[in-house]
This record gives sequence, structure tokens and C-alpha cells, in this order.
Amino acid sequence: MKTEENRKPETQFEDTRDESHRAGIGLATYLGLGSVAVIFLILIGVGFISRKKAEADLKQSTAAAAIPIVNVVDPKTGAPNNEIVLPGNTQAFTDAPIFARTNGYVKSWHVDIGTRVKKGQLLAEIETPEVDQQLQQARADLQTAQANLRQAEITADRWEALWKTNSVSKQETDVAVSAFHAMKATVDSNTSNVRRLEELKGFQKIYAPFDGVITARNTDIGALINSGASTPTQELFHLAAINTLRVFVAVPQLYSQAVRPGATASLTLDEFPGKIFSGTIARNSNSIDPASRTLLVEVDVDNRAGQLLPGAYVLVHLKLPQSVSSVTVPANTLLFRSEGLRVGVVRNGRAALVPVTIGRDYGNSVEVVSGLQPTDSVIINPSDSLIDGTAVRVNPSPAQAAAR
Repeated sequence: MKTEENRKPETQFEDTRDESHRAGIGLATYLGLGSVAVIFLILIGVGFISRKKAEADLKQSTAAAAIPIVNVVDPKTGAPNNEIVLPGNTQAFTDAPIFARTNGYVKSWHVDIGTRVKKGQLLAEIETPEVDQQLQQARADLQTAQANLRQAEITADRWEALWKTNSVSKQETDVAVSAFHAMKATVDSNTSNVRRLEELKGFQKIYAPFDGVITARNTDIGALINSGASTPTQELFHLAAINTLRVFVAVPQLYSQAVRPGATASLTLDEFPGKIFSGTIARNSNSIDPASRTLLVEVDVDNRAGQLLPGAYVLVHLKLPQSVSSVTVPANTLLFRSEGLRVGVVRNGRAALVPVTIGRDYGNSVEVVSGLQPTDSVIINPSDSLIDGTAVRVNPSPAQAAAR
């Protein structure tokens, strides 16, 4: 009994301790679960905030990506060059074919191609046997007519003297006087014929009509010659005056007002690299060719040194006046719209389509005479779908990017 009573308090103490232990375990469990829940809520909150931030960043980046990036260039004041280069052809200042003015055979020729001749220099001689015979006959006819004229004059004088004494009739006297006048006209006709044949005989010798160079010889000794220029093969020589050359160039209508007689021009040729020949604008046609819309301009070039040859292909450099208010932009900045020519510029972060007026075309660049200022930022290679007022971003140049 004692033993059982002594064990009972110990059992009660152990039960109390077990209950306290279980209570401690339960509290720790609740605290652990609470901590896990708080952490879970925090993670959910962080994830939600991250997603919201990601969505905001995505919206921002999407909006930024929707804004097109453009490259810009600043207009340049003044023209890249103040001249235009146009093709031209050189021609002799005076160019003439030499024909025979009498019939016959070539007796001799004294010049060949490339020979420089002076005015009046003998070029060739022609034998004219037919003309010589005709001249002899004409002279004989003239002598006969002159003899008949003297006889008619004597007869007319006698009849007039007899008529004064009423020895003959007036009719017979008038017939004698008329015969005298007719014979006088015959003498004049024969005299003119002799003079004509003498002129033809004078054409036996062919002389140079002006100073120049023989560029062609189309005959030889013994060749049959027909007078005149009936066929191209009848040309004996071709003579060109090359001390001064004419250069004809077709100037586009846009530059026609800049080409004035008296202005200077320069010529270049591939066969003379680095050498420039000076010329002067002598005249122009004062008329625009409706087919090509060009003005024919003549440039005279001093060629006393003989370096330039007629018929050569040359490049003519014509000076143009400078435009004070114009700017120059690349050709790839132009927009061709139905409402007219436009250029895109960036103003306050937005694209503005500005109407412009084009002056000279330099190939890779064009002159803009109105619509742009030197301070404008012009868009390069603008999209055909670019709309006025569209937000754009300017792509910094390499120099600006390096400075950043």
C-alpha cells in the first residue's frame, strides 16, 4: 500500500510534464506554420510585384520599340561644286569641201592629208582639153562677129548718108542700122562667152580659200573630174581651219540662264590627263530644243598650238552662279508624294514632312532652294509610310555615341 501511494505522486508529475511538453510542441508548430505562411505571402507579394514591374517594363519597351529610329543629316550650305560637266564635240571653225569648177583630168596635186596650207596656196592642177578647144572656137567666133560688126557699121553709115540726100528709102536705111545693132549684140555675146571660158580655164588651178589643214584628199593624177558638187565622190579635198575650234554642247534647260556669251568655260580630254583647255562661250541658239529640252551652246577654243583635233569628244566644264539661300541634302532624303516633293525633318521628337523646291541635281545630292534651313535635322532614307507628326527617335551619329 505504501508503495502504491508513493508511486502515485510521481505518476501525476510525469503526466503534468507530458502535457506541458505537448503544449510546447503545439505552440512551436503553430509558430512554424505561421512563419511559413508569412514567407509564402511575402513570396507571393514579391512575385506579384515582379510581374507588375515586368508588365510595366514590357509595355514601356513595346511602346519604345514602336517608335521608329531614324538617321538624320544636317543640310550643307552652298553647293558641293559650282560647275556642271557636259559632253561636247569639237568642230573646225571653218570646214569646207573643195570641188572642181571645170571638167578635165587631174594633172598634178601638191598637198596631202595633214598638210597645213595658206590662203591662195596651189592645191592641184587640172588639164582641160575640151575647155581649151571651146575657148579657141569662141575666140574665132568673136573675131568673125567683130569683122561682121565692122562691115555692118560701114553699111549703116553709108545708108544713113544716102538717106540724107533722099537717095534711098527710110525703110532700107532702118534695116541697115538694125543689122548693125544686131551684129553688135552678137559681138557682145561672143565676148562674154570667151570671158566665161577663160574663167573656166582659170579653174584649172585649184587654190586654198583660207588657211587650214587638208583633212581629206579624194583624187589622184589622171582622175576624171566633173565640175560642181553633184556627187560626194567629186570632192577633191577637204579643208578645215583649226586655229580656233568650235565646241557645241547641249545645256539642260535648268541651267540655260547661267550660260551667257562671253563667259569662260574649260575643256578636258581623256588623252590629256590633268590638262585644262580654256574657252569662251561665243553664242547660243536662243531656243530650247523641244525634243531634248536643251540649249545649244557654242564654245570657241584657241587651238593655235594644234593640240586639239576637230571631231574629238570633250568634257565641257561650265561655271554656275552660287545660290545664297540654298542648302544641299543627299538625294536619298527626298520623298515623292502625290501632293508634291517632300523632305522629312525631326522637330520636337516628331517627324514633319516639309515641302521643298529643288534647284540643281548633283547626282548623289540635290540643291534645295526653299523649304529647309541649315539647322533642320533631315531624315535619311525615310519610309514611304512616314506620316506627318509621327513620333521618332534619332539614332546618334558615331561621333555622338563616342562622346557619350
